[in-house]
Amino acid sequence: MEKIMEPFGLRLKELRRHRNITQVEMAELLGCTDRHYQKIEYGYVNVPSLTLIKLADFFGVTTDYLLGRSESPAQEKE
Repeated sequence: MEKIMEPFGLRLKELRRHRNITQVEMAELLGCTDRHYQKIEYGYVNVPSLTLIKLADFFGVTTDYLLGRSESPAQEKE
């Protein structure tokens, strides 16, 4: 199985651990099994856009940060 979302998974894991949240709790938040959530963190699952937005809002970061497209977790002010 190919890791297609590795940067996303690494950022997600970092944010989850920073908040002391378990993988089981994250699975409950997303409405999936803990095994499916583990696959998300390992980079094996391409998450839907609505899930991406939900996670970004939950952690207070941008979707670009979660996807590894930005090093800044916060939205830039104009």
